Amino acid sequence: MDVSVESASPDFLENISAGRHALQADEPVSAGGQDAAPSPYELLLAALGACTVVTLRMYAKRKGWPLQGVRLTLSHEKVHAEDCANCERPGSLIDRIDLRLQLVGELSAEQRHTLLAIAEKCPVHRTLTSEIQIHTLADL
Repeated sequence: MDVSVESASPDFLENISAGRHALQADEPVSAGGQDAAPSPYELLLAALGACTVVTLRMYAKRKGWPLQGVRLTLSHEKVHAEDCANCERPGSLIDRIDLRLQLVGELSAEQRHTLLAIAEKCPVHRTLTSEIQIHTLADL
């Protein structure tokens, strides 16, 4: 799977190609962008949300459960680590994603609890919570 990103303007608007799909990313006006497209963090949240919904729907379908829909609201912020001894240090902040999940359908309490656990097992969630190695190569 390859994704390419190219500058689309002198500011921060970027053209993204993902397979045969095209989309854009930008920064908000407060960060010097034009707010013409989702920010990179919004795209990250969208990827996690989309993967979570697909995972839940696939699981419920396989089980024959009456899941009619899923609604997610996601947010991201930098917060102090709970065990932070010196929270004024710049490195003491961690990334926190809150995911609010609503399951639509006549599901039992047990099915709802199972789906909540499954939501944390989607591939993107597992990637974000595991060690990640990013290798940057440059054509100089």
